[in-house]
Amino acid sequence: MTKPTAHYIDGVWESALGRPLIEVDNPADGSLVGAVVAGDARDADRAVEAARRAFPGWAATPLAERIALIERMAAGIERERDRLAGLLSAEMGAPIGFARAAQVGVALADLAALAAAARDHEHATAVSNSLVVSEPAGVVVAITPWNFPLHQIVLKVGGALLAGCTVVLKPSEIAPLNAAALARILHDAGAPPGVVNVVFGDGAGVGEPLAAHPGVDLVTFTGSRAVGERIAVVAAANITRVALELGGKSAAIVLDDASVADSVAGVLRSCFANSGQTCAALTRVLVPASMLDEWTRAAVAASADWQPGDPGVEGTAIGPLASQTQLQRVRDHIAAAIDDGAELLAGGLDAPSGLAGGAYVRPTIFGGVTPSMRLFREEVFGPVLAVTAYDSLDEAVALANDSDYGLSGGVWSADARRALDVALRLRTGTVGINGAGLDVGAPFGGYKQSGVGRECGAAGLAEFFETKSVMGAASLA
Repeated sequence: MTKPTAHYIDGVWESALGRPLIEVDNPADGSLVGAVVAGDARDADRAVEAARRAFPGWAATPLAERIALIERMAAGIERERDRLAGLLSAEMGAPIGFARAAQVGVALADLAALAAAARDHEHATAVSNSLVVSEPAGVVVAITPWNFPLHQIVLKVGGALLAGCTVVLKPSEIAPLNAAALARILHDAGAPPGVVNVVFGDGAGVGEPLAAHPGVDLVTFTGSRAVGERIAVVAAANITRVALELGGKSAAIVLDDASVADSVAGVLRSCFANSGQTCAALTRVLVPASMLDEWTRAAVAASADWQPGDPGVEGTAIGPLASQTQLQRVRDHIAAAIDDGAELLAGGLDAPSGLAGGAYVRPTIFGGVTPSMRLFREEVFGPVLAVTAYDSLDEAVALANDSDYGLSGGVWSADARRALDVALRLRTGTVGINGAGLDVGAPFGGYKQSGVGRECGAAGLAEFFETKSVMGAASLA
């Protein structure tokens, strides 16, 4: 266990002495791995004030210097890759190999794409008779989740800093230790006092006061739809801009010419990786009725490769869920699917053998899932796949779009052009063809109740700008 960690405000690590703490448990065995201070509204207020004081100087800092800080931050993450992977594995259960390659590796790719976007961004362009200028939005509050914590932190903090904004970060209380490590990396990289501040705590104690703070110019949040709605409501009192990346119930469509083996492998990888705790996971799969038996047999057989195990062991395919609370939520969804009449094909409610005491669930596949079932509509956020048959392509597209969410999707076909035609009919922010995954240089975000705004690359950077038109100045561009 590391010693308790207190807030990082105005370039200073504060003392945890005498402060209430939030303990961080290892979901694999319940052991205590760390603790952070449980902040309150006064801490949130001090952090916002520090960010406001730092904003004019940072906004005026040349872009080259802002990019240099991000590059030093990335170099620090690379140096600390193994340590960060170990922290992530211990606090939220990601298998160590996955944590090293994906949790940390994607964060590094995020920063490279954002820095490239910042270099390419036109900060002043002539439009009609005006000079249109990009200016930093101001003080940004970043509220980040526990499932891909480092990835989400660097997308928000990196984008904001490159745009010239200052930041108050509230990481998830379930997985806050990587945020503390990143703050130390930024401090050592020379981030000026107040440019990045980290306040630990839960949503009620810190998240809501930050979202409601009149000194905040933009709130960027990744998490559940319910919490996103609450953030939008409290931010609206000040007409504060919000960027929300929320839930998903994303569908994969397997076309009748697709490879069964390839589509099974791709769908299971999307659904089961990170213990199913991925907002863009393909957790519904739509299969032609003529292929259904063959596809489901192959999926059940392939699911045996996704055996839960100790996340600290190299080669483990799937670790525990992030907490006992999340375990109970996933088990409740599995029980509801059984009650609703879905056919349990693999996995289920029984705990994996030999893993007592951890937040483990068996990767689960249900067949016969219909639109009337909760499993078809509700986000599980665990390794649970719903299989639904279709008779026509129009029916498949309608089933895929029959959702309150619109974050992601997938299409499998032997003909990439045919797959593209289907992808363009899906009401989602991203679609992968034949297993193509996250592209951190392209925009990521959702339609409908999956959110507002975009992250990653140039579109993600643009979220942190305001746009000013200086009329009569086009000739000065």
